[in-house]
This record gives sequence, structure tokens and C-alpha cells, in this order.
Amino acid sequence: MSIPRVFVARLNGLSVFDPLGDEVGRVRDVVVSLTGRAAQQGPRAIGLVVEVPGRRRVFVPITRVTSIDAGHVITTGLVNMRRFAQRPGETLVVGELFDRQVTILDGHLPAVVEDAGMEQQRGGNWRLTKLFVRKGEGGSAVRGLRMRRRGETVILDIDQVGGLHLAGPPQAATALLEAYRDLKPQDLAEAIHDLTPKRRAEVADALDDEVLADVLEELGDDDRIEILTHLPTERAADILEVMQPDDATDLLSDLPTATQEQLLQLMEPDEAADIRRLLTYDENTAGGLMTPEPVILGPEATIAEALAMVRREELHPATASLVYVTRPPHETPTGRLLGSVHIQRLLREPPHQSVGSILDPDIDPMPPEASLGEITRALATYNLVALPVTDAEGRLLGAVTVDDVLDHILPEDWREERGTALLQQVNDV
Repeated sequence: MSIPRVFVARLNGLSVFDPLGDEVGRVRDVVVSLTGRAAQQGPRAIGLVVEVPGRRRVFVPITRVTSIDAGHVITTGLVNMRRFAQRPGETLVVGELFDRQVTILDGHLPAVVEDAGMEQQRGGNWRLTKLFVRKGEGGSAVRGLRMRRRGETVILDIDQVGGLHLAGPPQAATALLEAYRDLKPQDLAEAIHDLTPKRRAEVADALDDEVLADVLEELGDDDRIEILTHLPTERAADILEVMQPDDATDLLSDLPTATQEQLLQLMEPDEAADIRRLLTYDENTAGGLMTPEPVILGPEATIAEALAMVRREELHPATASLVYVTRPPHETPTGRLLGSVHIQRLLREPPHQSVGSILDPDIDPMPPEASLGEITRALATYNLVALPVTDAEGRLLGAVTVDDVLDHILPEDWREERGTALLQQVNDV
């Protein structure tokens, strides 16, 4: 049975079920209309933005919602697999109304929206009727989720507040990010993609450098270029330093040469040097695909040391799958590559044994000019998820991982197609 009123922040993240009890996805936002004569009674809820398998966000009309309970949402009928696209006149409650600056009409006091309550009317329609606001000026976006909030909070009827329909000055993104606190970078990237350019920029301003770097690695080219070019140049350089070098290189390669050089000049010399080297290779070669920061050890290092290296949380699983053993120096470009050791072999040998004694003779390095096809065939032949890349002198330059290869051989809209296929499976059950 539906509850008469629900606040959107609590609705966000609830599971959505079909009439048979199968989970369809999770609520990520509410779409409302702030315009029209009927909006005087309270903005009308048009539907829900639901995240379904494959991280696709789809639109579920509110007329398809049969029940909103404290722990779940129940819908009727099949879910439309088309990706959600915001239309003119539609507003996202979490994405756009949270953190919006408004005026409390009684006393003309400034306030900031932190939540909105919606109620079901006669006939089954849902409308926004309440606002949870914090008194005081909102200010501009502030980085991080731990911004200290000040000012009294109060729940008001929606007709006690003015300016809700006005986008106004730049908004903070504190309440929005708190609503998305449980999202992984991949899911947060999907949420940011659905926002307007103005709101995307405000959210980017509010994110910590590390989180924004992770999100940029998951966004499409257009979105991440838009965000990076919006940032102050100094911060854009900081973000590029935090990103994986191969991802930062891909992003920089889409910018004008003058902008590339300006950002590289602001980066730490060591970080910039890695990216400059990657920029010299064609993007569809081993040199263009590789990361210059694989796991590298000398032959005398123990297996215990190697396992400690690959255990680091910041390492991507594919990068951690192989340890590369070289002569000094042990930073790319290294001394001569002696060989590689797979993590499974490390787990089978005594911790005190040296990595130089268990090198795999079957893992041949790739030259930096090797084509995408050659890399793919080598990974498939030896059942690997990573391969070393060496120069003519046998020095290790980096490593190519299977995730980067897949990004280049799959169609650009592969995430969309995966979401469609998974959704079709849900609807067919």
C-alpha cells in the first residue's frame, strides 16, 4: 500500500519491482514539472528515473507506479528500455532542485533546498507539496562532502517558498552528492551525464580531486572534455595528475595542442613526462594503449614483496595481474626486462623465494608500435589480461591491459547496448 507522503532523499536508492516481484532497478531521481497552471497546486511528478542493469537510466512514468512504500517501489507493465532524456520543462529533483537557493516568503529570508516531499493526490497523481530547507545563503559549490552546514532547518509548504522554478546563481552540490553517496564512480558518472551542462559543472566543482578523476575516467569524451575545460586551469592539471596516465593521455589528446601544453606545464614534471611519452604514440598501438605505471620489481625481490605490491587498493585488477621483473632503474623506461610473473604463480610459491627465479618464459613483450589486432591476439593466445611493452633495447615502457583494449575494440555505445540487452532479459523473464 502506498504511503501518503515520501521525501525524495529517502526515495532515492529504493528498489523498484515489477508486479511479479522481480527487481527492475533502483530509483535515482524524480522528474517534475515546475510550469503550467496545474503547478500552482504543487509541481507535478511526471515519473521516476530508474537505474537498471548495465547502469542505464530509464524513465518510468508515474502512472506506472502502483505503490511507493518505505522500502520499495512497485510498477506495472514492462519498462521502456530507451535511455532517459530530459525534455524541456522537466526538472530533476535530486539533480537540480537539491541545493537550489530559494526565498521563504514570510520574512523574505534566503534558504537552500535540501529535500522535497511529494504526496499522492486523488486520482493517483503525485505532487511536490513540502520542502525541507536550511535558512541562510547557499553560496557557490564547495568541494567535498564534509562541508559544515549552518542555519536552522525547517519543513515548509511549497507555497511558502518562492523562486523554486528559477535556476538562479551557481548552486552548491552538497545535498545532491549526499543523495548519491552510495554510488561508485561508474554510477556517479552515469548520474552526472544526465544533468544539464550547468549542473554538471557545479557537481564537478564540488567533488574532491580523486573522485572527479575517477568519474572522468568513466565518462564519454564529450562530457569529460566539457568538464575539464570548465575547471580552472590549475585544478584541471591537478585532476590529470590523479587520473591513470593512459586515461589522462586519451583526454588530453582530444584538446588543442596549445591547451595540452599549458596543462602539461602545470603538472608535476614526472607525471607530465609519462603523458608526453604516451602522446607520441598512435592511440591504437601498444604504446598508445599502455599504462606507464605497471608493477615493477628487481629479480632479487621476494614473492612476499611482490604480493604486497599487487595488494595495493589503488591498483586496477588487470594491472595487478602481472609483476614485471627488470634491471634497474625500476621506473619506466626501466632497465632490461627480464620477464614477468603472474599473480597466480606468486600465490603458489614460498613467500621468501625471489621473483627472479619464477619468471614465465611464455609471456613475450610487445613493441610499442604493435597494432590493436596483434595485442588482442597475444592476450587471447596466452589467456592473459595484461602484456609488457618494451623498446628495441628490451627496456620496459609500460603494460597494456585488457580493459583498455576492450574500450578500443567495442563500439562507442557498447555501454548503451549492454544495458539494452540486460533490460531485454529482465523484460523477457
